Amino acid sequence: MTETVGGSSKKTATQNGAGEKQRLKVERVYTTEGVHPYDEVTWERRDVVMTNWRDGSINFEQRGVEFPDFWSVNATNIVTSKYFRGAVGTPQREHSLRQLIDRVVKTYVEAGVKHGYFAAGKDAEIFEHELTWMLLHQVFSFNSPVWFNVGTSSPQQVSACFILAVDDTMESILNWYREEGLIFKGGSGAGLNLSRIRSSKELLSSGGTASGPVSFMRGADASAGTIKSGGATRRAAKMVVLDVDHPDVEEFIETKAREEDKVRALRDAGFDMDLGGKDIVSVQYQNANNSIRVSDEFMHAYENGGQFGLRARLTGEVIETVDAKQLFRKLAQAAWECADPGIQYDGTINDWHTTPESGRITASNPCSEYMHLDNSSCNLASLNLMKFLKDDGLFDAELFAKSVEFVITAMEISISFADFPTEPIADTTRKFRQLGIGYANLGALLMATGHAYDSEGGRALAASITSLMQAVAYKRSAELAGIVGPYEGYARNAEAHQRVIRKHAAANDLIRTYHANDAQVQKLATRVWQEGQIVGAKNGWRNAQASVLAPTGTIGLMMDCDTTGIEPDLALVKFKKLVGGGSMQIVNQTVPRALKALGYQEEQIEAIVEYIGEHGHVVDAPGLRQEHYEVFDCAMGERSIAPMGHVRMMAAVQPFISGAISKTVNMPESATVEDVEEIYYQGWKLGLKALAIYRDNCKVGQPLSAGKSAKSSADTKTPETVVEYRPVRKRLPKKRPSQTVSFTVGGAEGYLHAGSYPDDGLGEIFVKLGKQGSTLAGVMDAFSMSISVGLQYGIPLEFYVSKFQNLRFEPAGMTDDPDVRIATSVLDYLFRRLALDYLPFEKRAQLGIFTADERTAQVSQDYGSGSDVDLEGLRTSVDASPAPAVEEKKKSTADVKVGSSTELLELHLGTTADAPLCMTCGTKMRPAGSCYLCEGCGSTSGCS
Repeated sequence: MTETVGGSSKKTATQNGAGEKQRLKVERVYTTEGVHPYDEVTWERRDVVMTNWRDGSINFEQRGVEFPDFWSVNATNIVTSKYFRGAVGTPQREHSLRQLIDRVVKTYVEAGVKHGYFAAGKDAEIFEHELTWMLLHQVFSFNSPVWFNVGTSSPQQVSACFILAVDDTMESILNWYREEGLIFKGGSGAGLNLSRIRSSKELLSSGGTASGPVSFMRGADASAGTIKSGGATRRAAKMVVLDVDHPDVEEFIETKAREEDKVRALRDAGFDMDLGGKDIVSVQYQNANNSIRVSDEFMHAYENGGQFGLRARLTGEVIETVDAKQLFRKLAQAAWECADPGIQYDGTINDWHTTPESGRITASNPCSEYMHLDNSSCNLASLNLMKFLKDDGLFDAELFAKSVEFVITAMEISISFADFPTEPIADTTRKFRQLGIGYANLGALLMATGHAYDSEGGRALAASITSLMQAVAYKRSAELAGIVGPYEGYARNAEAHQRVIRKHAAANDLIRTYHANDAQVQKLATRVWQEGQIVGAKNGWRNAQASVLAPTGTIGLMMDCDTTGIEPDLALVKFKKLVGGGSMQIVNQTVPRALKALGYQEEQIEAIVEYIGEHGHVVDAPGLRQEHYEVFDCAMGERSIAPMGHVRMMAAVQPFISGAISKTVNMPESATVEDVEEIYYQGWKLGLKALAIYRDNCKVGQPLSAGKSAKSSADTKTPETVVEYRPVRKRLPKKRPSQTVSFTVGGAEGYLHAGSYPDDGLGEIFVKLGKQGSTLAGVMDAFSMSISVGLQYGIPLEFYVSKFQNLRFEPAGMTDDPDVRIATSVLDYLFRRLALDYLPFEKRAQLGIFTADERTAQVSQDYGSGSDVDLEGLRTSVDASPAPAVEEKKKSTADVKVGSSTELLELHLGTTADAPLCMTCGTKMRPAGSCYLCEGCGSTSGCS
């Protein structure tokens, strides 16, 4: 942008007021001189009609919106419903992505010009075009408040993350309620530390006993539960932190666990305690994430089995001594029971603090990624890492570095014109100018490059990319400090800030690389760290913080990301919306790319992808080597990543993040309290700043399901008399129609003879395979007779097909049948062929078996042709049948409709995922960092 990375800065000197000032000289990276980014893409009109998939009611409708042809239906729906401004149906309503991008980008550029960032008008124009191109092509996205507010008549709020402060006075406590309410109303979340409030074991000045922070949490929780964040789309998101040395720490730890006991008791008494149930509102403390802030002193006491003192809030004296191991076990026990509290490591957080002279870091935002001074805020933006993966499988480090420069510059400019919900927050943010650049799609990138998420190579690549992002961001911040000055609080904190920069650079030097990809990224990061320190030592830095790793929920959908934030893929199969309506199940688009990177041929890739589509996992996939299974491990499913795999990935990238990481470590239901305790302990040992866990099914309240209702109903019925029926054999007539099929499977030749009843329906089979008199021929004869007798006794052919398809043994491989190109065994081929010849389309659709002609005809008829056809989905999907057939398949297996990837995964797993239903459209949400995201409408359960 202003320079090629690693070279000298190219700036131009312009006169500004009293003397010479250096300004940004911007160079083109993505755009072409004389061609506007909008003119390089093909635009099309679409109708956005979003319904509640459970009852069919329309939640949102806007027709004729304009988007590039390569944007997905889901991204179109999210942007149209969430980010277009103006009343629907009025001329003032935005109807094109061009209007949205122009509204935001032009505001940023105008502010950049006004505040003296650019050398000349030409540089501002190039900057505008580059940002426009990157947003248009989904290279990055600002956080949601930018799209909501920038360029509108509303306050120009650009921050999604807020930290408040509360003191030990009633005025401060009541002001806390008010400030939280204003932030929730504006669509954001806030966090704070309650440790300044006197405990219930201390006295008031009047002589009475203090209420303690937990009692005041009750009022704040009720307030948060009443205010829907943003006025409509989601409940308030908040974080409540308490220091481990607070005398009320045990009460705080057990608060939400005891509420879960209440839920169980009320449920057993017959009250409706399901999520959304009418009686669940009586449960308290459910609108906040709770975290315990542990000190290094406490963790050392835990390690050594020592005592730890709880201190009075006003005097600091020890008023009670506890066993550190017992207290830590209570923390793990509560988290095991209800996933709260999480843990924050105070020593690590403040050791990496750039402005300690201005105050300690005591709290975080609701998702735990932003951590800085009280009464401050952070605006976020995230880059789509898959946009930097080249065709040869290498990560384009140079392009990534230049993109980071553009994004961090735009984020810095936004503080110049931004509005804030309170004056203390505005004052702190303008003085310290905290930024939160981050990324999404890390899980997809690792899989696409053939890396297991839980592997040394995967962690090395992730660490190298994160280090490069942080190095470039801080180097650009130092350059901006030379143009418009360092942040106001820098002079007081210069030594500490420089120390933290050196710690980042030193951590970069410790990255151990394993292959050409991570080595070239780390090499560039090393060079940028060296140059950035030189510039920073001269100019200071414009921003006290530069980066966080956020959940990237809604904006991840906007960028068509397969994975959010630092998360691995949720599962290998997804639920995809199609142009013109409907949906289909597809195998993740990253899977074929990963298989190609691992050296598999096209025929092998097709077979493996087909297997994944039918089973949802890679275990026993045809031709897939077992050493490659780990590449396709996901957050949920047959092969899920071990909890410590998530922790180790967080530890790999944490040294290169100014703030922290929004992520929840998922643990199986079988995990023990000791397992939780070990995870929390290892988080401290590995240098994390915060950690939260979630054990499957630890929450009582679950979305009401058809299966649950059926069970309850069945429990009340009187047992019916059991009548035993015996099957009757229906023999074939002497003369019956038949057909013979010759086949080849993996080079082995054979014949299939199938006889039918005159009124249709398969009644017998004979398979000729191997020489007469051989063992194989004898076994196949016996097998044929047993299948034939079963058919005549009424066993449905589809039952046999479901049991024998995908059975794997030699001979296996390519066939000479155009409808069944690859078989995992002879039996796999035979029963697929029988299904194609004797089962109706509806039953084959349930089994995922189609002829080549049927696939082509169905897609052409139901989804149109040309640009209406989802070619990538067809290429990677096993089942390209129209949505009705897919829905029929789901009804037959679970008697429920599917509206999201989470519900699709539930069908594959046969278990219920612990995820809330979206308050807007009723779709089951999926995890996104430490929050939840709705794939249907883009709503999130936390800050976005």
